[in-house]
Amino acid sequence: MKNIPDYKRIYTDLVNEKYPEKKEDFKIILSKKNFSVLDVIQCNSILDDREDKSTFNFNQKHRSFDQQSILEILDYQKKHNWNNSQLAQHFKLSRNTIAKWKKKFV
Repeated sequence: MKNIPDYKRIYTDLVNEKYPEKKEDFKIILSKKNFSVLDVIQCNSILDDREDKSTFNFNQKHRSFDQQSILEILDYQKKHNWNNSQLAQHFKLSRNTIAKWKKKFV
């Protein structure tokens, strides 16, 4: 079985120790029972103002998505009636990545 990081615990500890002033921003996200990759992306966007450009670029290169997350992102696209460019810009992904996902999963 695959080891999946406990993102909820990671972000709870991170907020409590380093960003206690942002506890209110994380209240709804961290109260969820199931923590998805989309929640991780949302947490990162809340903390985004603290990152410099080189850190952001490094983190972007090392992102990975499981099938469930990809399907959630594609459902998000359908729900909002967005094209690939709009979805890619929102989630800070490549349009080509979105197109490959659609070919593979839709």
